Amino acid sequence: MATKCIIGALVGSLGIAYVCDTIVSDKKIFGGTVCKTATDKEWFQATDAKFQAWPRTAGPPVIMNPISRQNFIVKHP
Repeated sequence: MATKCIIGALVGSLGIAYVCDTIVSDKKIFGGTVCKTATDKEWFQATDAKFQAWPRTAGPPVIMNPISRQNFIVKHP
């Protein structure tokens, strides 16, 4: 009996949290817009070019991608 109540309460609270998050962040009930840097492809390309030109002091050259948090070692510079 207690397990049903706990699972029901957990599912209910997750549902309420999801609905509140969707309303506040996606529907923007408090106003606001998505920042330009998150939607502008030109800004992303300029930032990516800066990261690729970043001087390294040690180790082999890598391609840095902070979005996916993966660094790939370049075999042929």
